[in-house]
Amino acid sequence: MASGTETSGSGDIGRTLELLWDTGRRPSRGPRPGLTLERIVDAAVEVADRDGLGAVSMRRIATELGTGTMSLYRYVPGKGELLDLMLDRVQRPSENPADLGDGGWRPALHALGHATLALYRRHTWLLEVNQSRPILGPSALDGMEKVLTRIRPMGLTDPELVSVIVMIDGYVVGAARTQVYEREAERSSGLTDAEFWQAQEPVLVKAMSSGRYPVLASLSEDAFGTGFDHFEFGLQRILDGLEVLVTARRAATDPATPDAPPAPGTPAPADGSAAPEQPA
Repeated sequence: MASGTETSGSGDIGRTLELLWDTGRRPSRGPRPGLTLERIVDAAVEVADRDGLGAVSMRRIATELGTGTMSLYRYVPGKGELLDLMLDRVQRPSENPADLGDGGWRPALHALGHATLALYRRHTWLLEVNQSRPILGPSALDGMEKVLTRIRPMGLTDPELVSVIVMIDGYVVGAARTQVYEREAERSSGLTDAEFWQAQEPVLVKAMSSGRYPVLASLSEDAFGTGFDHFEFGLQRILDGLEVLVTARRAATDPATPDAPPAPGTPAPADGSAAPEQPA
């Protein structure tokens, strides 16, 4: 994976929105009638998937499509706009993490986490893109609409609902980055993960026997094993925390729950006494 970072929204924002929402003028038919914006974007995604985002250029995409570079500029102004089209392309329904199946908010967020992780693993170049200011196309908004529809029954405020999505994505990005870096390290070093740790074993065994690290030395043999699903464990703990919040919010607004604890974030009474019970 390349170390450089591209930025969404770096092209002509107005032109990018026209292309995403199909509101601009269409190019007249040229010498290659089969050339379309759809084909150009698909080819760019394929190149990025295969060779990394750094390999994507207007010249390279033209070569992939067997046409001249200038032909591409009739459809898309440049790489900045092309990148935003690529980002929206990989969020289409066939790959969209927002296709969450049936169930309540918790199964939906669980599915969102795993589907988003799979998306980043399919398109590792996404980790090279600064998406802090995304250009919102139809695929991105379709995905947001589906997720919000499923999690609105949580009963949180609108900013909190958006924060839930940001929270899940932030967690997944961190996990995906770790997994991708592990694969890149194995490829570049020529050492498997097992070989890498075996090379350190003699020194680590001596360190554990020194008495300097009693807690580490006391851990079970499988503590750092590959059999434990760290991603799933962390995702479930995030969902557990959200469930505490959702339950407390519902109880705080439900007069039929007299002994409900105050919702997280509710200030304690100024006199230091316990929070008042809800009316029966």
